[in-house]
Amino acid sequence: MNATPPARVFADAKPAGHPAVASGKVGVLIVNLGTPEATDYWSMRRYLKEFLSDRRVIETPRWLWWPILNLIILTKRPGAKGKDYDSIWNKELNESPLKTITGAQAQKLGRNLALMPSARPILVEWAMRYGKPSIASRLAALQQAGCDRILLVPLYPQYCAATTATVCDKAFDALKAMRWQPTLRVAAPYYDEPAYIEALAASTRAGLAKLDFEPEVLLASFHGIPQDYFDKGDPYFCHCAKTTRLLREALGLDEKRLRMSFQSRFGGAEWLKPYTDATVRTLAQEGVKRLAVITPGFAADCLETLEEIGVENAEYFHEAGGEQFAAIPCLNDSDEGIAVLEAVARRELPGWA
Repeated sequence: MNATPPARVFADAKPAGHPAVASGKVGVLIVNLGTPEATDYWSMRRYLKEFLSDRRVIETPRWLWWPILNLIILTKRPGAKGKDYDSIWNKELNESPLKTITGAQAQKLGRNLALMPSARPILVEWAMRYGKPSIASRLAALQQAGCDRILLVPLYPQYCAATTATVCDKAFDALKAMRWQPTLRVAAPYYDEPAYIEALAASTRAGLAKLDFEPEVLLASFHGIPQDYFDKGDPYFCHCAKTTRLLREALGLDEKRLRMSFQSRFGGAEWLKPYTDATVRTLAQEGVKRLAVITPGFAADCLETLEEIGVENAEYFHEAGGEQFAAIPCLNDSDEGIAVLEAVARRELPGWA
């Protein structure tokens, strides 16, 4: 393989006394949802305020939502969620598992893409939509490193306005402040990408093989959204349904053995159904004793998978009469998980690298 050429430096036309401008590299920026910087009250409050102030996430009119958020939710919720985060916190690195895993994903993806024959060097960075490192800071870092073309990869297999679109919003906001904007591409959702389905199937088989019991039912739990968002035209439910159908086919399971549900509902409005917590309870009440849950919509384990599924829903299952429960890990930075991200990047980079 030929050595990758260095970035071009435009020095011949620069005014005297000004530094040369590096260019000629391609950047890949993977972005996940976000994480607090710590589990204390004020760290949690800052994170929740940024997250729940996003109009893509909460579409309630501002005049109604502002007092609810600032006078009720941001008073009570930081303490409770801080305790939940503390139960899964990476104490060694003093950060959330999501941050640990996303950083590892970027490092491994960068190593793999560096082996790809390319006329341009490829640099990989990572960011969080809410919290740190911010999208704006990582776009600026890639630009300063010589990336004049950047591929944005939201780590959401299924498109949703409250996740994928808000990542794009923040990236475009950052571009508004740049004199020399890098050219930006956004990777399409990969809910039916063959590499993704193959990785889910392989990961699920491996996870099930490690259990000391055989589940009667396998539940695919996706993060929920308000039903109203779907009614307005969001394709998220359809993407989740197709992922589940393709995974059933890959695993050779029918609709009774592999079911789909939606978790993490918030507030009193109707969300996508069936709800995960209600489904877990109903299965146990109907006599299912052994249950395993996978979370295909999450690229990395986080509070919603480790605590909400692994702890809360396990308790619901046992309280309703279930006996054996398992939460299968996400793809994370496993070989299968990195193969998915590499496949997405390679799909989007032709013509650039």
